[in-house]
Amino acid sequence: MAQINRPTDYFNTVLYTGNNTTNAITTGFQPDLVWLKPRNLADHHRLMNSVSGADYYLSSNQTLVESATGTNFASFDSDGFTLGGSDNGWNNSSYNYASWNWLAGGTASSNTDGTITSQVSANTTSGFSIVSYTGTAVNGSVGHGLGVGVAPKIVIIKDRDSVNDWIFYTTVIDGSLDFLKLNTTDAKSDSGLASFSSTTFTNGTTVVPNGNQGIAYCFAEKKGFSKFGSYTGNGSTDGTFVYTGFKPAFVIIKKTDTSGNFWIMVDNKRNTYNLVDKFLYPNSSNAEATGDVLDFLSNGFKQKNTGGNTNGSGGTYIYMAFAENPIVGSNNVCATAR
Repeated sequence: MAQINRPTDYFNTVLYTGNNTTNAITTGFQPDLVWLKPRNLADHHRLMNSVSGADYYLSSNQTLVESATGTNFASFDSDGFTLGGSDNGWNNSSYNYASWNWLAGGTASSNTDGTITSQVSANTTSGFSIVSYTGTAVNGSVGHGLGVGVAPKIVIIKDRDSVNDWIFYTTVIDGSLDFLKLNTTDAKSDSGLASFSSTTFTNGTTVVPNGNQGIAYCFAEKKGFSKFGSYTGNGSTDGTFVYTGFKPAFVIIKKTDTSGNFWIMVDNKRNTYNLVDKFLYPNSSNAEATGDVLDFLSNGFKQKNTGGNTNGSGGTYIYMAFAENPIVGSNNVCATAR
């Protein structure tokens, strides 16, 4: 498997300040998924993708149907995206914002690998695809386009047309296909569905019902760029270490064995040095908070807290991690400690 030496060609966190007018945000590539959130304001998360188009967004902390962006999100650009207007959630000069940006494959193409034809924008180098499809009256298989012999470890699905939960499917807990809800603090459940294959994932009839449009974000692990797994907390400030094989740029964590604990988002731009203690929550509109802390290391991350959200004693947690730098790239460039 080829080594990704420059992860910022495929994923980048960008911070910006609103300006109440046209605001061009540079990400370093033309993003296919933009996820943004006001930091110092209780307001919703907003996710836009190039397959659905710049005119629409969904919110990870809400079950609502897809909404119009209006003039707030003007375009996906060759090196970023452009905002407009002065709405608090997008571009108000009183607020600071975080955006997390992924490169997929640009214009979507038809995929007939499954029983349900899908439209797929896929980047097989970074292991990320955006999939649009229509639900059917029976559980159906949907092509993910991640490449020959590559099965995802995580697929996040939202029904665009109905009030419905965000379903976070994953095989990283025990090898079977489990699911959580990205918009809640619920514990994991067994899906009872067929697991991911090298070409498809399964859409359950209650996830995207018959005739409704669904959007799915599919993630496969790639050396030096992404790592998805689980770990056990130890309830200590000398906490659990998680090896990723790279210095992290962005990590999402969720406790899976009990309910009541938030999803946690941390990155290397809001925290430029250790300790990493500035958190946002995918399942909440809450403003940025400080609390449970961890360290980003050259080869993974280490918990430095006793809190239940990320390191409760004996708790089982899942994580998604994306890289700033691999430990040592094929170009012999080493990741440095923070």
